[in-house]
Amino acid sequence: MSKAHPKYMFNYGVHDPHTGDVKTQHEVRDGDVVHGSYSVNEPDGSVRIVEYTADDHNGFNAVVKKVGPAIHPPKPIPVAKYISPAYYNSYEEYEKHHF
Repeated sequence: MSKAHPKYMFNYGVHDPHTGDVKTQHEVRDGDVVHGSYSVNEPDGSVRIVEYTADDHNGFNAVVKKVGPAIHPPKPIPVAKYISPAYYNSYEEYEKHHF
């Protein structure tokens, strides 16, 4: 009885401008050796790229890279607190607080 020799290759990609989901994957298997890569756009604007191999001798190994600068959203501008104006019953009362 002979041992099966699995062999395949696949690719896929997503680029959805509505949700912002962008990713790709590519993988090849020939017998007990698998190698491939995938990429994912990170929330900070950079792209994570993972290249991997797997086999009976070395196990699973991955190299992870980040490409592009991380773009952090600007900090929100503090909202000014509204302070209601002071009202005085007379000019004399106003003078007590301001002169």
